[in-house]
Amino acid sequence: QVQLVESGGGLVQAGGSLRLSCAASGRTSSRYTMGWFRQAPGKEREFVAAIRWSDGSTDYADSVKGRFTVSRDSAKITVYLQMNSLKPEDTAVYYCAAGSSQSRLWRSGNYDYWGQGTQVTVSS
Repeated sequence: QVQLVESGGGLVQAGGSLRLSCAASGRTSSRYTMGWFRQAPGKEREFVAAIRWSDGSTDYADSVKGRFTVSRDSAKITVYLQMNSLKPEDTAVYYCAAGSSQSRLWRSGNYDYWGQGTQVTVSS
């Protein structure tokens, strides 16, 4: 089992920044991919970004490219999502996920473990 705990959410004005953290524990593996997803009220959960733990390669949804950056700290077994130039449409609950798939990182079904989520609210 892998446990994931997100933190760093909050309320920010449009144009501002937040950094989310996802601390992993348990049976973690360097073969895992770590993903960030979000779900806004009344909408389906959508892919935001992902990073392969083995080589640090990343993938992003088009809606966040150039604004969000995903990174990892191997010593702390923690993944980060730096969010800049936030927009009201970025408002959602953000979830961290872990899975062994190395492809189709946008697919939520490829992730086996999920955190409890952290709320991000961007005011206009």
